[in-house]
Amino acid sequence: MDVDPRLYELIAVNDNDIHNIVMSYLVHNCFKETVESFISCTGMKQPSDRLEDMETRKRIYQFALEGNALKAIELTEQLAANLLEKNKDLHFDLLSLYFVEQVCSRKCTEALEFAQMKLTPFGKEQKYVEKLEDFMALLAYEEPEKSPMFHLLSLEYRQHVADSLNRAILAHANHPTYTAMERLIQQTTVVRHCLNQERGKDGPHPFSLKDFLKS
Repeated sequence: MDVDPRLYELIAVNDNDIHNIVMSYLVHNCFKETVESFISCTGMKQPSDRLEDMETRKRIYQFALEGNALKAIELTEQLAANLLEKNKDLHFDLLSLYFVEQVCSRKCTEALEFAQMKLTPFGKEQKYVEKLEDFMALLAYEEPEKSPMFHLLSLEYRQHVADSLNRAILAHANHPTYTAMERLIQQTTVVRHCLNQERGKDGPHPFSLKDFLKS
């Protein structure tokens, strides 16, 4: 059994709620120009407490995405003092981006020196040992992008680190780490899953965003 789409029409949705959901997404992802246009079109009040750091967060995100992790670290320390000191996993991931960028640029000597100075100290903790071994193994390949650790060189890996950094900065400033849109989808997915488990074949199917967007 699935919900009759016609029932959706019986639920009134306030325009202001929709605007807030869209605004949450735009601010979270640092779309500053779009935020300003959206405010102008809707007449919403400007969330000044969130816009002040948006440009810096955007630069940090871009630097991390490009592999320029040292610049991302520098700006992060200016915007959110002590964040990386308290979040060693994130600090390690950022330093690893710089190491990978050096490897991709075939600057193996510089990469090794950097690893010895910045990454090796993390090896004192067991949870970082396997990660260190994977990164150092990249130096053994003339074409590291064809190595078993090729995923460490991917855009997806850089994006994962950049997203984690953005969320950490938001959390440091006591802002939500997920957009309202993401939380709605998460809640819908969990509720539909629970109903499906509870009612079995008579309950609604588990929620699929992909299928919903096609409907």
